Amino acid sequence: MGLRAAAPLARAAAGGGMIRLETIMDEFLPRFLSGMTVNFEIAAIALAVGLGLGLLLALARLGPGAVRAPAILLLGVMRAAPTFVVMFFLLNAIPREAVLFGVNVSPSGVMTVALSLVPYSAAYVADNGVEALRRFRAGSRLGALLFLPNVTRVFFVLVMSSSTGAAIGVHEGIAVILQFADRMPHLGDKLVLFGIGVLCFGAVLQGGFALINLLHRHLGRRVAAGLAAAQTPKG
Repeated sequence: MGLRAAAPLARAAAGGGMIRLETIMDEFLPRFLSGMTVNFEIAAIALAVGLGLGLLLALARLGPGAVRAPAILLLGVMRAAPTFVVMFFLLNAIPREAVLFGVNVSPSGVMTVALSLVPYSAAYVADNGVEALRRFRAGSRLGALLFLPNVTRVFFVLVMSSSTGAAIGVHEGIAVILQFADRMPHLGDKLVLFGIGVLCFGAVLQGGFALINLLHRHLGRRVAAGLAAAQTPKG
């Protein structure tokens, strides 16, 4: 949001509130944007770990019964795991000064939130990975590539879900909004801050989802064209 656009929004939403444009531009926005990068950092960690674990589970689901059954059971548990419960379990189960082989393995706040999102990301990757592997084995490489927009989509879902970090004091975007809103005496001032947050997150996420949908439709058309060509009698 530009400087000139923020001023009327602040005055209108605040209904004559006390928030100042300088406060928004010089204090709030820099810290909020810094917090948004933390949201993306959390999502990237959760997706990276989820990709590794999810692809292993996808291979196990397509393997022999001895490994398929445990993989299906584990995926069922991971799909049902509430993020908040996992996050607070990690906070309380691992001591603050946990040391393994001389190395402090106690996760930071950011890592705790990221790990709490791994069950969801790994289960999502495994479900879509199974379909991609089946298409690849059937000879449809383009069909297997549909895995990529699906994984990109879950990245943006993880960005939205990373706001759970506000509950444990991680300085991500929502936590910054809550901290500044708590300092504002007027409801209108608080609404201005939340409105800026919605606009910033909304612009980034909707832009990302739009690009994913374009890629998904493009690949889908190419897959459909390939199937039609394969079914057309030659000669």
